[in-house]
Parts: sequence; structure tokens; C-alpha cells
Amino acid sequence: MGADGKIVIIGGGIGGLTAALALLQRGIDVAVYEQAAELKEVGAGVQIGPNGTRVLYALGLEHDLDRVHVVASGKEIRLWNTGQTWTLFDLGQQSVERYGVPYLMLHRRDLHAVLAGAIAHADPGALHLGKKCVAVTQNESGAIVRFEDGETVRASAVIGADGIHSKVRESLFGKDRPEFSGIVAWRGMVPANRLPSTIKMNVATNWVGPGAHVVHYPLRRGELLNVVGIVEDEMWQVESWTQPGSKDEMHEKFRGWHADIHALIDAFDVPYKWALMGRAPMPRWSEGCVTLLGDACHSMMPMLAQGACQALEDGLVIARCLEKYAGKPEMALRHYELARRERANKAVQGSAENAKRFHSQQMADAAQADAYVAGEWQENKIKARYDWLFDYDANSTPV
Repeated sequence: MGADGKIVIIGGGIGGLTAALALLQRGIDVAVYEQAAELKEVGAGVQIGPNGTRVLYALGLEHDLDRVHVVASGKEIRLWNTGQTWTLFDLGQQSVERYGVPYLMLHRRDLHAVLAGAIAHADPGALHLGKKCVAVTQNESGAIVRFEDGETVRASAVIGADGIHSKVRESLFGKDRPEFSGIVAWRGMVPANRLPSTIKMNVATNWVGPGAHVVHYPLRRGELLNVVGIVEDEMWQVESWTQPGSKDEMHEKFRGWHADIHALIDAFDVPYKWALMGRAPMPRWSEGCVTLLGDACHSMMPMLAQGACQALEDGLVIARCLEKYAGKPEMALRHYELARRERANKAVQGSAENAKRFHSQQMADAAQADAYVAGEWQENKIKARYDWLFDYDANSTPV
């Protein structure tokens, strides 16, 4: 496409790197511009359902991921105060039998490193760090990206993979107006050797209760446990993953919960907290030869474990579109959006619905809780919630 005709990706997160790698593997010239001076992800866990695993395997990353992932044997529900346990579904062999690939648990930093390493191998000059985008404009010959340091870059197409505070989205559609969801998330990681014996390291666990829930699952070959506690709370409205909280405050937020939850809190070095902001599904993502990807256009609550998976799907599908409609970037981006928007927005909706399901006041009473969990997590309901997600193949969906 020529020096000024390359594809430019703003943002070096999971979605942006996936798109870059998929483009490079198709022989398409691409440059990724990341505002951070060092290419790394926030230290937190990520669940990759079969739909996301398919993308990573299609990119040839299976062997590299084998060295860092965990394939949990299953998923359980536990009741907030008694610890009563319900087995949901198999995530290991049954996932492979049903969907063809496993359900992976990964440290975000490990997944990020695998993607970045593959890009560096394909094109060592593709990644540009310390480059903060401040605006994107367009003219008849393409797009122009302007950076904080004064540099400008021309491109045949620009992909805004720059997250919830996207400057590319702002350039296209103006400032967004997120609304506080009334929910605050607490997170941290615990070394396995600090865990009480009652915490299983071979399963993903979802504690559910009135007004709150806690998710934990193993990472990095089982060396760590990722813990996320989500509680209805109107008092904190800072949307940041890196804001430290205190263990005393987190204990208070989960007062009355099972001793295992408080043992996990005690085992943290520092818990972090962030306010969950809601953004309505966007009616469109693209304008001319500029589009959005991942959290920049479909950020969602972390209740469906699909935020990273949907970004992975976006990355592969947009590369397929730019390959199929080579030399016609606006047409490629239209087809990308048509292929992806409805599905991604459905995941946004499903995430919001799970928040209500996990926090029902019916679980305040043990007898009601038993009937509620048995009803809400029946096998047919689980399949209805997840099969449409897990069956999807970004490598073959029509574009």
C-alpha cells in the first residue's frame, strides 16, 4: 500500500495486537502506535472462552499459550454465606469435545507478551511506543493521525483500539457520556501458596450473593489465583484499573460473606478497585476509513467473561475484511462493522443481564437461594446463554 498507505492501529492492547498480527500474517503493512513507553498489560486475569481460543489458535499461538495458560477442569457456583456449591459445566475435556478447543485462563500480561512476541517476529518495526494519539482526521486520500509530540502519520485506514477512553472514538463521534453502573469491582492476585485449603485451584468459582459476587480462577500454570469481587456501591466512581484500595475496606464491603472470601482478601498484597461505567451500544463504529475495535466501541461489564474474546474476534475479522477488500478500505470497514456490531452489542447486553442475575436479593435467604440457583443455572439456560458465544468462529464467519 506504500509508505503512506499502511494500516495504522492506535492502541497496543489485546485487540490492537490481535488485529496487527492477523494483518501481518496476510501480508498487509501495519503500524501499531501505543501511548505507553513500555508495552505491557495490567496485571490481571482474563478468561478466554472457546470463541477466543479459536482466534488465538488460528493465529498460530497454540504452542506459546500452552506454556502459560491454565485449562480449569470446570466452573462452580458457591453461595455467598454458606459456601454451598453447585457444579455448572466442564471447561476442559468437555469444552474440547463440544466446541473443538479448550476454555483458557490467562494472565493478561502473558497473553499480551505472546501476541507482542509474534508481532516482533513478523515485523520488528511494527510497534511504536510512547506515541499518544490526540486526534484523527480524514481527507480524500486517507486518514491523518496526530500525536501529542507533534508527529503526524498518514494511513489508508485507521483502527482505534485505544480502549474505553478512546481518542479515535472522540475524533469520530465526540466525547462519550458513560453512566456509573452503581457497581464497583475489586481485584487482586494471590499466590497459590497463600490460599486456604478450602479454595480449589483446578476450577473457576463464582460466588453469588445479594448485591455482590466474587469470581476467582487459576492463572499462570496454577501459580496464582485471580480474584475479582464486584459489589453494588454508589460511593466510588473512579474508572481506573490501577487505583489501590485497602483490605480493611474490602473486608467491610463483603461483611457477612463466607470465611474463604475474607481469607482471600487477607492474602492480597493490595486490592485494587474501579468503578464500572456503562456505555450504551453504539449504532455505528466507522466513519470513512476510520473504525473502532474492542473496548473503544463495545466496552462491557465483566460479568460474561467476553470483553477480551470480543476484541480478539474483532481483530481477526477486520484483518480478513481488509484482505478481502484490498485497496478499498472504506468498503472493508463497512463489512467489518456489519459482521461484528450486532454480535458484540449482544455480548454487551448479556453482560449487563448477568450482573442482575449474580446479585439477586433472593440469595439473602438460604432456602430461596437454593431454588434460585437451581432455576437460573439449569443446563438449558446455561446453553442458551453461552452456546451462541462459544460456537462462533471468527475465522470463517462471512465477511
